[in-house]
Amino acid sequence: MTTVTPLGISVLALLAERPMHPYEMYRLLLERHEDRRVKVRPGSLYHTVARMAEIGLVEATGTDRDGGRPERTTYQITDAGHQALTDRIRALLATPEYEYPQFPVALGEAHNLPRHEVVELLTARVRRIEGELTESASLLRTAADRKVEEAYLLAARYLQAQLTTELTWLTDLIGRLERKELRWPNEDAL
Repeated sequence: MTTVTPLGISVLALLAERPMHPYEMYRLLLERHEDRRVKVRPGSLYHTVARMAEIGLVEATGTDRDGGRPERTTYQITDAGHQALTDRIRALLATPEYEYPQFPVALGEAHNLPRHEVVELLTARVRRIEGELTESASLLRTAADRKVEEAYLLAARYLQAQLTTELTWLTDLIGRLERKELRWPNEDAL
């Protein structure tokens, strides 16, 4: 059994909506801001679709040409693709997986930098997170105005909650660093 990647989940979910070609999938993923939770690049998307076609999760339904543009192959999800999609969603919902984000690595090694620089860098991160939260709130308000059902917004709300939690934690950490409540290794040597 092949494990479906996060990008593969997004592709299968789009094709569960309706048949489409990879470029249309790419545009929709960006329009829906899914590139915030899945790494979306045209080359990797086309490769993912081709790989899924090879293993029978999707199948080509035809090709068309729009003006002088290259031919575009339209794909649809197969029964095996539906099964793979729902199996993978079930597994991810039920079982926590280590995702190895990079920020905890940087936090774990932050002591290699001077305290004041860490405060500056974390403060810059806080400002970016505040901007992302403002943008996220605006997108969610727009979705609410359009009467988008909450079930379609679960991931956006989860990411918003994660950012809010990170913001709270970082603000506390910055305060502790500024007040020197947190001992900083080799501070005198730096």
